[in-house]
Amino acid sequence: MEELFTTHSMLSLATLTILEIVLGIDNIVFLAILTGKLPEKEQPRARTIGLMLAALGRIALLFAITWIITLDKTVLFDLPFNLNSTDSSHAGELGAMAETTPITIKSLVLLLGGLFLVGKATWEIGHQLDPHDEQSGPKAASSLTAVLVQIFLIDLVFSLDSVLTAVGMVRPEDYSEHWVPMTIMVTAVLVSIGVMLAFSGPVSRFVNQHPSIKMLALAFLILIGVVLIAEGLNTHIPRGYIYSPMAFSLFVEMLNLRASRRSKEHSVA
Repeated sequence: MEELFTTHSMLSLATLTILEIVLGIDNIVFLAILTGKLPEKEQPRARTIGLMLAALGRIALLFAITWIITLDKTVLFDLPFNLNSTDSSHAGELGAMAETTPITIKSLVLLLGGLFLVGKATWEIGHQLDPHDEQSGPKAASSLTAVLVQIFLIDLVFSLDSVLTAVGMVRPEDYSEHWVPMTIMVTAVLVSIGVMLAFSGPVSRFVNQHPSIKMLALAFLILIGVVLIAEGLNTHIPRGYIYSPMAFSLFVEMLNLRASRRSKEHSVA
């Protein structure tokens, strides 16, 4: 028990919790877009159930660590191209290997998840651009079950990234007791889900009340979908390259909203 409360364990828990919360930003944005299609009285329930599904999915995947690791090792098939191909001057076996892209189970899940995100976000943008479309209202024909199924599917994709990050951060070989790293990872997941649950309501209301923010959020989802597709094709894009422009765009949009509010106040006065 003492090993769980060492400085190393507490630092690992704090670091992993922060990373889980950061990785959960994508989840909250997607949750806000989907639940916004439901009647207002059903939205809190959908957010709660959706995040509970995310928590259960991540914990279940954590307990299947051995299987999770094999997802990145079992090659299903090869694609006849490679986005990371080496320079033509590199000859030999390395050059031959660079001509194909091995697709593992993890790669396939990332590809399908990325395509789903890009397709869903593009479809939503199309409806946002056509305000006269009878299906584009906030209560368009979306049932709670349909929304929860979509949340569960994309949670599965986001959970893979989250679980693999947790396994990489908290290595079992660093602990003498096998239950300690699992306890740290499960605790980090539960704390991050709790934080997301606390902020999902305000974030969802803010996104759905401001059309420009909702459009920006949909654009973010397309960007995240493209990143998932790239990673499915074995092309790693550092998260900093994604979150930095997203944060800058959000900052600029917040300035625009503030300027617009002040302009309205002056016009009324």
